[in-house]
Amino acid sequence: MIRPQLEEFMRRMAPKSVAIIPGAHDTRRSNDTHYRFRQDSDFFYLTGFEEPDSIAVIRAETDPKYTMFVRPRDPEREIWDGRRAGVEGAKSEFGAHEAFPIAEFGAKLEGYLDGADVLYYRLGMDRELDETIIKEISRMRGWNRKPIHPPQTIVDPATIIHEMRVVKSADELEIMQTAADIAAEAHCEAMKAVRPGMREYQIEALIEQVFRRHGAAAPAYTSIVGAGANATVLHYINNDGELRDGDLLLVDAGAEYKGYASDITRTYPINGRFSQAQREIYDLVLKAQMECVEMVRPGVTHDQLKQHSIEVLTEGMLELGLLEGKTEEIIKEKKYEKFYMHGLGHMLGIDVHDVGRYYFGKESRALEPGVVMTVEPGLYIAPDTKDVPEKYLGIGVRIEDDVLCTNNGPRVLTTKVPKQAQEIEDLISRR
Repeated sequence: MIRPQLEEFMRRMAPKSVAIIPGAHDTRRSNDTHYRFRQDSDFFYLTGFEEPDSIAVIRAETDPKYTMFVRPRDPEREIWDGRRAGVEGAKSEFGAHEAFPIAEFGAKLEGYLDGADVLYYRLGMDRELDETIIKEISRMRGWNRKPIHPPQTIVDPATIIHEMRVVKSADELEIMQTAADIAAEAHCEAMKAVRPGMREYQIEALIEQVFRRHGAAAPAYTSIVGAGANATVLHYINNDGELRDGDLLLVDAGAEYKGYASDITRTYPINGRFSQAQREIYDLVLKAQMECVEMVRPGVTHDQLKQHSIEVLTEGMLELGLLEGKTEEIIKEKKYEKFYMHGLGHMLGIDVHDVGRYYFGKESRALEPGVVMTVEPGLYIAPDTKDVPEKYLGIGVRIEDDVLCTNNGPRVLTTKVPKQAQEIEDLISRR
């Protein structure tokens, strides 16, 4: 059987159209070695097929509707690289109505394009395939005296697929909950293991070992493990610094499980106890985070969520002496960006920064049931910041959860890792 999302894509296709959706290729790492293969997200969403060098051709109004071009079985190569589904597997295991070796795609392309008014194809992702398709359309258009009718319009299939991916099905949510549970356990293990004198990469290694131990394919993104001032660098990934007594550790790490991502950030004291200054910053960020989580409800826009986080953090920074002036003026002039310079969160799914439009024209997108997003406010006071209380210098705090929007309010997928300061201290004390 074909996947429900592919059936829905077919229903949304324009009349007299064809879609060509390519998979990813192996990516060279160096010389003759390659990175671990990961399938193109849209191709995986529609087909579930996880081998490189594959193409799906979809024609909703013509039988066969769903054709796959894949690498054929090759016993010699399979000794080196592993089993291939092959042409028969594409049909029996992945629901293709017909399948052919990938080498035959070019020869069959005219037959798929002929008679289609619209071609769904994403230009700019695969230069070689772009050239093949554009040359074929140009060649067909040159035959204006023959009864051949190539597409007149090329449309990015992301206009359909990416909006479909915004709202998760029950099956997707079950997978995402597992991804969240795996990441939560890894964060808890890290909290219990952390101690002064360790290196950031030791925590990274522990987290990713837990991911793999529970069946995650890999981290969903490069893990961030920033101790002390490194926590004030938003996308710090060197992960080679020392964990020092009295500093905080910021860990932003998520697991990829069955193609879906989780994304969690926690910040905690390396020695197991927040200092007063650390606790003041932490509690402010936590207040903003929890209030914004509670706002994740149908009809609330992304901009409304971000604006509330700005208001809470700005008022708190005024009280702590990080900012001076009136709240309204500070917000209008965006002076809060000195310490809070990123968005509140992002949609989550097959991609950690998942697809889907955040704005329709100038209107911010409203949440709806089935949307999963992160809520991750933070404050970052770099050690060389001027005109702030010295006790806050070098403190970076971010707190992030994965939150499902439902008709009954927010459902936090990542509740299994603590975020209340006292709970964190209690967990660390068990080491």
